[in-house]
Amino acid sequence: MASDRVIVVDYDAGNLRSVARALEHVGAAPVVSADPADIDAAGAIVLPGVGAAEDTMFKLRERNLVEPLTEYIASGRPFLGVCMGLHALLERSDEGGGQDCLGILPGEARRFIPQPGLKVPHMGWNTVEWLREHPVTEGIPTGSYFYFVHSYYPTVSDPALALGETAYAVTFPSVLASGYLVATQFHPEKSSRHGLRLYENFVRWARSGEPVPAPSAAVAR
Repeated sequence: MASDRVIVVDYDAGNLRSVARALEHVGAAPVVSADPADIDAAGAIVLPGVGAAEDTMFKLRERNLVEPLTEYIASGRPFLGVCMGLHALLERSDEGGGQDCLGILPGEARRFIPQPGLKVPHMGWNTVEWLREHPVTEGIPTGSYFYFVHSYYPTVSDPALALGETAYAVTFPSVLASGYLVATQFHPEKSSRHGLRLYENFVRWARSGEPVPAPSAAVAR
Protein backbone atom coordinates (compact mmCIF):
# COMPACT_ATOMS: atom_id res chain seq x y z
CA MET A 1 0.00 0.00 0.00
CA ALA A 2 1.08 3.57 -0.65
CA SER A 3 1.10 4.29 3.08
CA ASP A 4 1.49 2.07 6.14
CA ARG A 5 -1.19 4.07 7.95
CA VAL A 6 -4.19 1.99 9.03
CA ILE A 7 -7.05 4.36 9.83
CA VAL A 8 -9.90 3.25 12.08
CA VAL A 9 -12.76 5.58 11.22
CA ASP A 10 -14.04 7.43 14.27
CA TYR A 11 -17.76 8.16 14.25
CA ASP A 12 -18.33 7.16 17.90
CA ALA A 13 -18.89 3.47 17.12
CA GLY A 14 -19.17 1.36 20.24
CA ASN A 15 -16.48 -1.11 19.16
CA LEU A 16 -14.02 1.54 18.00
CA ARG A 17 -11.39 1.00 20.70
CA SER A 18 -11.61 -2.80 20.71
CA VAL A 19 -11.01 -2.84 16.95
CA ALA A 20 -7.98 -0.58 17.38
CA ARG A 21 -6.60 -2.80 20.14
CA ALA A 22 -7.02 -5.90 17.99
CA LEU A 23 -5.10 -4.24 15.16
CA GLU A 24 -2.34 -3.27 17.56
CA HIS A 25 -2.21 -6.87 18.78
CA VAL A 26 -1.44 -8.12 15.25
CA GLY A 27 1.35 -5.59 14.71
CA ALA A 28 -0.40 -2.62 13.11
CA ALA A 29 -0.21 0.92 14.44
CA PRO A 30 -3.77 2.09 13.84
CA VAL A 31 -4.74 5.74 13.92
CA VAL A 32 -8.27 6.45 15.17
CA SER A 33 -9.48 9.46 13.20
CA ALA A 34 -12.50 11.32 11.85
CA ASP A 35 -10.32 13.62 9.73
CA PRO A 36 -11.11 13.34 5.99
CA ALA A 37 -7.47 14.15 5.25
CA ASP A 38 -6.38 11.04 7.18
CA ILE A 39 -8.81 8.92 5.18
CA ASP A 40 -7.45 10.34 1.93
CA ALA A 41 -3.85 9.54 2.95
CA ALA A 42 -4.58 6.09 4.42
CA GLY A 43 -2.98 2.89 3.23
CA ALA A 44 -5.82 0.84 4.72
CA ILE A 45 -9.12 1.70 6.40
CA VAL A 46 -11.25 -0.15 8.93
CA LEU A 47 -14.85 1.00 9.40
CA PRO A 48 -16.14 -0.45 12.69
CA GLY A 49 -19.69 -0.30 13.95
CA VAL A 50 -22.42 -1.44 16.30
CA GLY A 51 -25.91 -0.06 16.78
CA ALA A 52 -28.43 1.39 14.36
CA ALA A 53 -28.04 2.19 10.66
CA GLU A 54 -29.78 5.56 11.07
CA ASP A 55 -27.36 6.66 13.79
CA THR A 56 -24.37 5.41 11.80
CA MET A 57 -25.35 7.28 8.64
CA PHE A 58 -26.18 10.42 10.63
CA LYS A 59 -22.74 10.41 12.25
CA LEU A 60 -20.94 9.78 8.96
CA ARG A 61 -22.79 12.65 7.33
CA GLU A 62 -22.37 14.95 10.33
CA ARG A 63 -18.60 14.44 10.25
CA ASN A 64 -18.41 14.87 6.46
CA LEU A 65 -17.06 11.35 6.03
CA VAL A 66 -19.39 10.03 3.31
CA GLU A 67 -17.55 11.50 0.32
CA PRO A 68 -14.03 10.73 1.62
CA LEU A 69 -15.02 7.10 2.30
CA THR A 70 -16.69 6.57 -1.08
CA GLU A 71 -13.75 8.17 -2.89
CA TYR A 72 -11.28 6.07 -0.93
CA ILE A 73 -13.11 2.83 -1.78
CA ALA A 74 -13.45 3.86 -5.44
CA SER A 75 -9.66 4.34 -5.53
CA GLY A 76 -9.23 0.60 -4.98
CA ARG A 77 -7.32 0.71 -1.70
CA PRO A 78 -7.71 -1.86 1.14
CA PHE A 79 -10.88 -1.46 3.19
CA LEU A 80 -12.42 -3.59 5.95
CA GLY A 81 -15.96 -3.04 7.24
CA VAL A 82 -17.08 -4.66 10.51
CA CYS A 83 -20.72 -5.37 11.43
CA MET A 84 -22.48 -2.02 10.98
CA GLY A 85 -19.46 -1.13 8.88
CA LEU A 86 -20.76 -3.78 6.45
CA HIS A 87 -24.37 -2.55 6.51
CA ALA A 88 -23.21 1.01 5.81
CA LEU A 89 -21.74 -0.18 2.50
CA LEU A 90 -25.09 -1.44 1.23
CA GLU A 91 -27.69 0.56 -0.64
CA ARG A 92 -30.28 0.43 2.12
CA SER A 93 -31.21 -0.98 5.52
CA ASP A 94 -34.74 -1.93 6.59
CA GLU A 95 -33.93 -0.73 10.09
CA GLY A 96 -36.10 2.03 11.56
CA GLY A 97 -38.54 2.00 8.67
CA GLY A 98 -35.80 2.23 6.08
CA GLN A 99 -32.45 3.99 5.85
CA ASP A 100 -30.39 4.87 2.80
CA CYS A 101 -26.76 3.80 3.21
CA LEU A 102 -23.59 4.50 1.21
CA GLY A 103 -24.61 2.46 -1.83
CA ILE A 104 -21.14 1.04 -2.40
CA LEU A 105 -22.39 -2.55 -2.71
CA PRO A 106 -25.69 -3.60 -4.32
CA GLY A 107 -27.83 -4.99 -1.51
CA GLU A 108 -29.90 -4.40 1.59
CA ALA A 109 -29.88 -5.22 5.30
CA ARG A 110 -33.05 -7.09 6.32
CA ARG A 111 -34.40 -7.97 9.75
CA PHE A 112 -34.38 -11.58 10.89
CA ILE A 113 -37.85 -13.06 11.22
CA PRO A 114 -38.07 -14.76 14.65
CA GLN A 115 -38.57 -18.49 14.53
CA PRO A 116 -39.08 -21.11 17.28
CA GLY A 117 -35.76 -21.69 19.02
CA LEU A 118 -34.05 -18.77 17.26
CA LYS A 119 -33.78 -15.46 19.06
CA VAL A 120 -33.43 -12.01 17.57
CA PRO A 121 -30.92 -10.45 17.85
CA HIS A 122 -28.60 -13.17 16.65
CA MET A 123 -26.06 -13.03 19.46
CA GLY A 124 -23.20 -15.43 20.08
CA TRP A 125 -20.89 -17.80 18.25
CA ASN A 126 -21.74 -19.20 14.83
CA THR A 127 -19.88 -20.79 11.97
CA VAL A 128 -18.77 -19.19 8.72
CA GLU A 129 -18.33 -21.33 5.61
CA TRP A 130 -15.88 -19.95 3.05
CA LEU A 131 -17.17 -19.89 -0.51
CA ARG A 132 -13.81 -19.23 -2.18
CA GLU A 133 -10.19 -18.56 -1.34
CA HIS A 134 -9.11 -15.10 -0.28
CA PRO A 135 -6.02 -13.60 1.41
CA VAL A 136 -8.02 -12.44 4.46
CA THR A 137 -9.19 -15.99 5.23
CA GLU A 138 -5.80 -17.67 4.83
CA GLY A 139 -5.12 -20.13 7.65
CA ILE A 140 -8.70 -19.96 8.97
CA PRO A 141 -10.55 -23.25 8.40
CA THR A 142 -13.96 -23.16 6.80
CA GLY A 143 -16.64 -23.72 9.42
CA SER A 144 -14.71 -21.72 12.04
CA TYR A 145 -16.69 -19.94 14.74
CA PHE A 146 -16.98 -16.15 14.94
CA TYR A 147 -18.93 -13.88 17.27
CA PHE A 148 -22.12 -12.21 16.00
CA VAL A 149 -24.36 -9.50 17.46
CA HIS A 150 -27.03 -8.30 15.01
CA SER A 151 -30.74 -8.19 14.24
CA TYR A 152 -30.33 -7.41 10.53
CA TYR A 153 -28.49 -9.48 7.94
CA PRO A 154 -27.05 -8.50 4.56
CA THR A 155 -28.48 -9.53 1.22
CA VAL A 156 -26.74 -8.83 -2.08
CA SER A 157 -27.95 -8.90 -5.67
CA ASP A 158 -24.62 -10.25 -6.95
CA PRO A 159 -23.75 -13.69 -5.51
CA ALA A 160 -20.09 -13.17 -6.50
CA LEU A 161 -19.78 -10.69 -3.64
CA ALA A 162 -20.21 -13.41 -1.01
CA LEU A 163 -16.94 -14.67 0.46
CA GLY A 164 -18.44 -16.49 3.44
CA GLU A 165 -21.91 -17.51 4.56
CA THR A 166 -23.66 -18.31 7.83
CA ALA A 167 -26.96 -20.01 8.65
CA TYR A 168 -29.26 -18.46 11.25
CA ALA A 169 -32.97 -18.45 10.39
CA VAL A 170 -31.75 -17.97 6.80
CA THR A 171 -28.42 -18.54 5.08
CA PHE A 172 -26.89 -15.12 4.54
CA PRO A 173 -23.55 -13.78 3.25
CA SER A 174 -21.63 -13.07 6.46
CA VAL A 175 -18.49 -11.90 4.60
CA LEU A 176 -18.51 -9.78 1.46
CA ALA A 177 -15.52 -9.11 -0.75
CA SER A 178 -14.96 -7.12 -3.92
CA GLY A 179 -11.57 -5.95 -5.08
CA TYR A 180 -9.67 -4.68 -2.05
CA LEU A 181 -12.90 -4.26 -0.08
CA VAL A 182 -13.84 -6.85 2.56
CA ALA A 183 -16.64 -6.64 5.13
CA THR A 184 -17.75 -8.99 7.90
CA GLN A 185 -21.10 -9.28 9.65
CA PHE A 186 -19.39 -10.78 12.70
CA HIS A 187 -16.96 -9.04 15.05
CA PRO A 188 -13.38 -10.28 14.48
CA GLU A 189 -12.21 -8.34 17.54
CA LYS A 190 -14.51 -10.53 19.69
CA SER A 191 -13.74 -13.77 17.86
CA SER A 192 -10.61 -15.03 19.61
CA ARG A 193 -7.75 -16.42 17.54
CA HIS A 194 -9.65 -16.70 14.24
CA GLY A 195 -10.76 -13.08 14.48
CA LEU A 196 -7.24 -11.90 15.23
CA ARG A 197 -5.96 -13.99 12.33
CA LEU A 198 -8.42 -12.26 10.02
CA TYR A 199 -7.16 -8.84 11.14
CA GLU A 200 -3.58 -10.01 10.75
CA ASN A 201 -4.33 -11.31 7.26
CA PHE A 202 -6.00 -8.04 6.29
CA VAL A 203 -3.04 -5.95 7.45
CA ARG A 204 -0.52 -8.23 5.74
CA TRP A 205 -2.55 -8.21 2.50
CA ALA A 206 -2.85 -4.43 2.58
CA ARG A 207 0.89 -4.03 3.05
CA SER A 208 1.87 -6.60 0.45
CA GLY A 209 -0.06 -5.21 -2.50
CA GLU A 210 -0.96 -8.75 -3.54
CA PRO A 211 -3.38 -8.87 -6.50
CA VAL A 212 -7.10 -9.10 -5.90
CA PRO A 213 -8.25 -12.72 -6.11
CA ALA A 214 -10.74 -13.67 -8.82
CA PRO A 215 -13.68 -13.74 -9.07
CA SER A 216 -14.28 -10.18 -7.94
CA ALA A 217 -17.58 -8.38 -8.35
CA ALA A 218 -17.51 -4.76 -9.36
CA VAL A 219 -17.94 -2.13 -6.66
CA ALA A 220 -20.57 0.46 -7.50
CA ARG A 221 -19.21 3.90 -8.37
